This record gives sequence, C-alpha cells and structure tokens, in this order.
Amino acid sequence: MIGPYGPRDHPSPHAADPRVVTPRSFLLTPELGDYVRRCSEPPDDVVRDLLAETAALAERGEASPTFQIAPEQGTFMQVLTRALGARRAIEIGTFTGYSALCIARGLPADGSLLCLDVSAEWTAIARRYWDRAGVGDRVELRLGDAHESLRALPAEPTFDLAFVDADKTGYAAYVDALHPRMTENGVVLLDNTLADGTVLDPRTDNQRAIAELNVALAADPRWDTVLLPLSDGLTMLRRR
Repeated sequence: MIGPYGPRDHPSPHAADPRVVTPRSFLLTPELGDYVRRCSEPPDDVVRDLLAETAALAERGEASPTFQIAPEQGTFMQVLTRALGARRAIEIGTFTGYSALCIARGLPADGSLLCLDVSAEWTAIARRYWDRAGVGDRVELRLGDAHESLRALPAEPTFDLAFVDADKTGYAAYVDALHPRMTENGVVLLDNTLADGTVLDPRTDNQRAIAELNVALAADPRWDTVLLPLSDGLTMLRRR
C-alpha cells in the first residue's frame, strides 16, 4: 500500500492495460518507474484484472488507490517467498488481495497463508482472484481486528514470512506480537516505511509512528533490519 501520504499515481504502460492505474514510488520519475516495470516479470491476466477491478473501486470513490502495493513490489514479494522456501506465511492488511496473491504464488502447493483483515467487502474480491489463480486453497482469511486476531494465535506453529500493510500507528504492536510467532530466521516485511518521504519531517500521527518505528527497529537487538527503497519503502526484518 502506498500512502496515505500523497502518492504519485500514473498510468502504467508496463501493464499495457488502460483500465489499470497503479502506485508509483516517489523515489522514481515516471520514466524510471516504467523502466523498472518493463525490466521485471510482467503481470499475467489474473493480476491485470485484479488491479483493474481495484482501480475501478478507487474511481468510484469506494476505496483509495493508495491501498494497493505497486506491481514491482508484488513481484519482489513473490520471488522472496520462493527464495526463502517459506511454507507458512501471515499477512496483516489484505485489501483486495494482490499482495496475498503474490505471497501465495510463492508458497509450495502445500504451503499456507493466513490473512487478517477487517473488510468483508474488499476481501470478497480477493477470494475470487485467489481462486481464479489456483491458490485459494492455500489462503485462510480471518475477519476482525487484526491486533486481536494476532494475539489469539497460538505460539505454534510459527511463520516463515509475515507482511504488514495495515494501520500505521499499530505497526510497533504488530512487530512485537509477530516476533515470538516467527521461525528462527523468519522474515517480516513492513510496507510504507518511507511514508512518501515524510519520515524526514513527520507531521501526522501515521507519519510520526512510522518515523519513530524506523529508528527503533534499527537499534532493536531482536532483528536484523534493512529499510529498502522499494516503492514507498519496505522494511525487512530477520528474526535473530
């Protein structure tokens, strides 16, 4: 998800689909953004249609386009899931299911992804595309407050990969709750950790929460931490 910090959205020639408007990194010019996408694995028909349906929601004012991760981030997450050999994953904040689709595609056939979200309406779209992509049987969706759902999880089995793209002021609590539930060397991904550049001069609660978390994680002995300048900032944590 990019935002809510004033994202830069532009039509994507990479998608070759006039229905699709996807988020762009504030770090890249539109031309460089297009180049990045042309030089990455292109989305298939399932992804194109999902991105188009999500864009239509935004056009009707039913959702914010900033809730959607960028295609190059989705591809990165799919590749990373495979590279890690992850078998069990968890996602906090699902929206219409694109990021979950990428993770699920990176899992083995007997892998599992637990998605925590609050919206039955948006995740109904997600379910359709998970099934269409043939990964619906790998995904379990739990609706409700993600903080409560996460606290209710048992200590075992643990997760190999986690992706957090939800309420920004809740990120620190999510990280704390995830730590004991991750495998040794398990990886947590946190989205929007550059907050459209506002981390340098945070003004809102969301911006301050992200800026403070970034500083805290850099010194947190529980994790190996790197903030990647991918899309709107993607922090990768490895449990020590």
